[in-house]
Formats: sequence, C-alpha cells, structure tokens
Amino acid sequence: MGIQVITDSTSDITPEEAKELGIRVVPIYVRFGDRVYRDGFDIDSDEFYKMLDSSPVHPATSQPNPEDFENAYRDYCDNSDGIISVHISSKISGTYNSAKIARKMLQSKCPIEVIDSQFNSCGLALIARGAARLAKAAKDMATAVADIRLYISQVDMFGYFNTMKYLARSGRVSRVIVTAANILNVKPLLTFREGEIIRAGLVRSFSRGVERLIRFVDSKKNIAEMIITHSTIPEQAEKLKKTMGNYLPEEQISIMKMGAGLGVHGGPGVLLVAVRQNI
Repeated sequence: MGIQVITDSTSDITPEEAKELGIRVVPIYVRFGDRVYRDGFDIDSDEFYKMLDSSPVHPATSQPNPEDFENAYRDYCDNSDGIISVHISSKISGTYNSAKIARKMLQSKCPIEVIDSQFNSCGLALIARGAARLAKAAKDMATAVADIRLYISQVDMFGYFNTMKYLARSGRVSRVIVTAANILNVKPLLTFREGEIIRAGLVRSFSRGVERLIRFVDSKKNIAEMIITHSTIPEQAEKLKKTMGNYLPEEQISIMKMGAGLGVHGGPGVLLVAVRQNI
C-alpha cells in the first residue's frame, strides 16, 4: 500500500506538485479581519499579495487545528502502511503540536510519525519532497523515518527580507530592532539554527543581500538539491537561479513563490535559498 507523506502549506508546495508527488498538504489559516482563508486553497499567493497591499487590516495566521490533521490522517489510515507527517519548525508554529494531538486522537489506528522539519518554506519543501521519495523507496516505516531525519540534517536555509515591517507586525522581531533598522536603513538576513529563526546579518541594499545569499551557497559542499523562494520578485529569483547554476545545474534548481501562510510575516521582496548537501 505504501507510506503516505503529509505536510503543511508553509512548505509552499503547490497543489499541482503535491498531486504529482503524492503529498497531502494541510493548510495554514490566514485571517484578514473577519474573513478566514485556507492558505493555498481559498487564496493563492497572487491574491494574497494584492490583499496585503490594499487591505487596511494586517492579516494574521493560525495553525491547522488537530481535527484538520485527524481528518487528513483518517483518509489514509485504512489504505496505507503508515503516515509520515512532516511540518514547519515547532519553535515558530503550533502546527507540529496540532499534528501530534491528532495522532493521539486516532489512538493508534495506524502507524503515524510526526516529524519536526526544523524549517519552513523552501527548507520544508526540500524535506517534504525528499520524504515523499524516501517513503516510496523504504521497506518499512522505521527505515523511512530514519532516512528522513538524516535528510533533515543535510538541509540549510538562508534568507533576505526587504523590510522588517511585516516581521514586526506579526511579532516575529522586537520593535526596538525594527526601529533601529529603519533609522539605519538596513535590511535583515535570517537563517535557522536548531529550528529557530536567527538574525544572520544586516545589509543596506538588495544587491548586498544577493551577495550574501551567494556566499551562503558558496560555503556549502556537495550540493545535491536547491530551492529558491521569493515573494513578488520572480525576475530577481530567475537571475539568482542563473548565478546558482555555478553550483548546481539550473534544471535541478526550483523556484517557488511564498504563499500566504508565510507572506504575512515576510511581505513582498523576500528571497530565500534552501540547499541540501550530501554529507
């Protein structure tokens, strides 16, 4: 029957790719005032950024509830050998905990493993893609889970944000830092460390941010996979992809657009790179 992989919409995996890979995506909720949308289902990224620009109300997000995961798990329990549910870092979202509660609610009706990816966006996308391949190839759940955990240890991610405004509105950084950044006219660089988002530096221009992204990739060895994610800047993402062709054949580099679930916090002008090294 096989092992079913489930992730959440902060992976920015499109419905088309999810279908192709056989991945089930559980959506994050995005709220504009009284209106609530399922990320990637009721609202796509293009619609979201238009609303972000025009709405007088700043949106908020909330994780899927345990019932969302329970319903997803029930769809596969009777026709799979098990479920591997891999999600956004537990240190920045309650999504992982919702999935764990749902597993308990099913009372071991089928084998379910909930995995903390320690990333979001393109980092999570790399891991979800890898999980789908590894689950298909594995002889059993234990092997698949062990392979996926090793895979997670090979992933790293780095990002440029054009502004701290949206991070501040969502409470992801302190207003003191935001005020200082605005006065100095600098833009943040962020990365992950053990599942936590940490500041990796500040730059004064987009071009300097791109230089840092390139330096990040240049510091890696034996790169096997790469994803570039952007919000509203496809041309710059394509240019970066051409440069990254120095490290990996261009046809092996994916470009994704950041969806509503993370666009709330990043806003327009975000550029992220995730890589996996063969270690």
